Amino acid sequence: MKILVINGPNLNMLGIREPDIYGKVTYAGLLELIKGEAERLGVEVEFYQSNHEGALVDAIQGAYGRVDGIVINPGAYTHTSVALLDAVKAVGIPTVEVHISDPDTREAFRRVSYIRQACVRTVKGQGLEGYLTALRSLVER
Repeated sequence: MKILVINGPNLNMLGIREPDIYGKVTYAGLLELIKGEAERLGVEVEFYQSNHEGALVDAIQGAYGRVDGIVINPGAYTHTSVALLDAVKAVGIPTVEVHISDPDTREAFRRVSYIRQACVRTVKGQGLEGYLTALRSLVER
């Protein structure tokens, strides 16, 4: 099984950006955490991060026929991007939406998720552990 982990805008700034919300672990640390869980689960994992919406769409489209599942943290595009929703719907790959914080407990605009409609599950408010929950969810499917 192969899973693509996609991270959207500002997630490359983990450990620097608002550590009281997102923690002090760096993006590299997150990738190591995910790699460890993937190895334990016996799955192959691939990573992609971009601050650009079109590049994220390209990554989703490029996953078609190559991966069995997608874990995506769309960052701020969660609340604005119909393009990401359409891309996930187009490829038909089981996708889990992940958020480090719980958007439902934050500003009102963060409570809207366009991509959620196309996802098999949403994991929120578990910190970086949410990525591991998402991986396990896809493996269990």
